[in-house]
Amino acid sequence: MVIAGQAAAIAVSWGDDYWWFGAAVGAGVCVLALLRRRQRAWTAAAGLTAAGVAVAARWVAELPQEPSPAMALGLAVLTGSAVRTLPWRQAGAIVVAGFAVLAGALAPALPFVPAVVMVAAFVWAAGVAAGLSLRVADGRRRATAARVRQDERLELARELHDVVAHHISAIVLGTQAARLVVRRQPERGDEALAEIEAAGSDALASMRQVVGLLRDDRDGASAAGTLAELVERFAERGPRVDLRVTGDESRWPPEVASTVYRITREALTNVRRHAPRADTVTVRVDEAAAAIVAEISDDGPARARRSPGGYGLVGMRERVEALGGSLMAGPGDGRGWRVRATVPVRERAVR
Repeated sequence: MVIAGQAAAIAVSWGDDYWWFGAAVGAGVCVLALLRRRQRAWTAAAGLTAAGVAVAARWVAELPQEPSPAMALGLAVLTGSAVRTLPWRQAGAIVVAGFAVLAGALAPALPFVPAVVMVAAFVWAAGVAAGLSLRVADGRRRATAARVRQDERLELARELHDVVAHHISAIVLGTQAARLVVRRQPERGDEALAEIEAAGSDALASMRQVVGLLRDDRDGASAAGTLAELVERFAERGPRVDLRVTGDESRWPPEVASTVYRITREALTNVRRHAPRADTVTVRVDEAAAAIVAEISDDGPARARRSPGGYGLVGMRERVEALGGSLMAGPGDGRGWRVRATVPVRERAVR
C-alpha cells in the first residue's frame, strides 16, 4: 500500500515517467527487510547500499526525492532489527551508515529541507529507537533468566548437604550392621555387602541428579502432607483447590518430593497472579511405574499466554530437566492454564 500510494503521488506530481524508479528501489529494500532474519547484517548493509545508490541517482538524473517513504520504512525495519540483535560494533556501523544516507540526501538541498527527507528521517529514527528499546528489554529478560538459573544452582550446596548426608548415613549404618552380621553369621556377609553397595549406588545417582535442585526447609518425608499444607494456605486467599495424590509419597526420594512441591507452589502462585477469576484449581500428583506426574490446572478464562516472562517456569524446568524429566505449560482444554511435570524416579528409589 505504501509503494502504491507513493507511485500514485509521484505520477500525479512528476508525471508517468518518474514513479517506477522509487517504487522499484523501495520494493527492493522492503523485500530485504522481509528476508532479514537469517542475515541481518548483510541485508541491512544491502538495503543501505541500495538507498545510497538511489540518493546519488536522484541528484544525477533529477529524479523524485529519495529516500522515499517506502524505502524509509524498509530501512527502519532493517536498522531497527540490526540494532536489536547484532553486536554493538556492527549495529553502530549500520546506524552511522543510515545517518550518512540521510545526510547525503539532505546536504545538496540545504538550506531547504525536503518534506520527503524529513519524513524518511523520522521513520528511520523511530526504527532505531524501537530497536534500541527492544535490545534493552531483551538484555533485561536474559539477565533475569540467567539470574533465576544461577539462583537455582547457587542453592546446590544446601541440597547437596541434605542428600549426601542422608545417603552417607545409610552407608555408615549399613557398614556397622555388616560388621555385626559377619561376626555372628559369616554366611550372610555377602548379603550385607550387597546392601552397602546398593546404598552407595543410590548416593552416587542422587549426587549426579542434585545439580540445579533446591530444597525447601518445609519439605518433609511426606509430600502429601506438605502439599496439603501448601494447598490450605493457598485456598485461604485464592480459589478452591482440589488436591489428589496417588501412590505412597513417603517412598519418594527427597529431591523428587522437593521438586514436586516447588512446581506446585509456582503453579499456584501463577494462578493467583494471572488468573484471578478462576474458581477451582486441580492439583493431581500420580505415581506412575517409573515417574511422578504432577499436573496443576485451573478453570480461569482461556488465554494464549499467562505471563510474558515466565521466569518461575524457567527455574522449574531447570529442576525437572536436571532429574531427567520434562515440564510443559500451556492453555488447558478449552479453559484455563495447565502445568504438567513428569519427574522420573529411579527403580530403587521408590520402595
